[in-house]
Amino acid sequence: MKTYRIAAIPGDGIGKEVVAAGIKVLDVLAKRDGGFNMTFDNFDWGSDYYKKHGVMMPADGREQIRNHDAIYFGAVGAPDVPDHVTLWGLRLAICQPFDQYANVRPTRILPGIESPLRNVKQSELDWVIVRENSEGEYAGQGGRSHVGLPEEVATEVSIFTRAGVTRIMRFAFDLARSRKRKQLTVVTKSNAQRNGMVMWDEIAAEVAAEYPDVQWDKMLVDAMTMRMTLRPETIDTIVATNLHADILSDLAAALAGSLGIAPTANLNPEGKFPSMFEPIHGSAFDITGKGIANPVATFWSAVMMLDHLGEAAASVRLMRAVERVTADPLLHTPDLGGKATTRQVTDAVTAAIHGDNL
Repeated sequence: MKTYRIAAIPGDGIGKEVVAAGIKVLDVLAKRDGGFNMTFDNFDWGSDYYKKHGVMMPADGREQIRNHDAIYFGAVGAPDVPDHVTLWGLRLAICQPFDQYANVRPTRILPGIESPLRNVKQSELDWVIVRENSEGEYAGQGGRSHVGLPEEVATEVSIFTRAGVTRIMRFAFDLARSRKRKQLTVVTKSNAQRNGMVMWDEIAAEVAAEYPDVQWDKMLVDAMTMRMTLRPETIDTIVATNLHADILSDLAAALAGSLGIAPTANLNPEGKFPSMFEPIHGSAFDITGKGIANPVATFWSAVMMLDHLGEAAASVRLMRAVERVTADPLLHTPDLGGKATTRQVTDAVTAAIHGDNL
């Protein structure tokens, strides 16, 4: 029997609550499936760790998790620690050195959940956003000089490499090819950013020639926000830069009903390093400790993790259980307009797993 070692990093805020829920569900799922086991090594890195040690994780942190099969991440960020410290000290400190260059964010309207878009059907909003996750606007290049003086200067340099753009473009075309509609939209801002974004457009056209079976088009990022809200049925797979896809995926999650249901996979497709799976909702300190955090995004992230590990049957079983639970309005957490608690949703998903005879 295969045993998967998972590095669990709950992080901050509600991350601790939803990762605990996810581990509970995955334990039940593994026992129900009977074909694999999962062991979880818990790492207490995050803002609390930072307040004690001055760093978000230890210097050898990546070495501690390098040989795990996957990373199950909660959230990062705290009101009393600067956001750039928490993000660069933990999440990006894992994503970039582990070359998790393909960030994949599926979005669709789950059963029982209403989109804020008027009259949109479930079949009309079923997208996957592919985010370049290793360079671009989050490359970390730049600096500040003359700090505090009237002539202070700050630069933030976006880095786009042919190698980086080509590999994410091929990944996106491959993903689009695997989906029913075989359709891809390339999002840039090449009218204003005439260097890096123009290169994106050129490489997209070059790679597209290798995929004659995939229908593709391109959009400016501002126009894409309008298309997502006014014509969602025309979209299937999207690929965009680190910053653009980050923003568009939050919009996508809101259009699907809530940030609380949106999952993420940070993939190193070649398997040289472990990939990381997390909800996109953040640490949400305003509801931390209240027991009302929505664990659905964390469960859906676990679905993606199982799929990545090759446990397709378990992945499908868990997603089916999640959909059975979201279909019941009594099991909606406050972000979805309901009154259910994290524990109630978790218990309902575990019950759905136990009762699944398909």
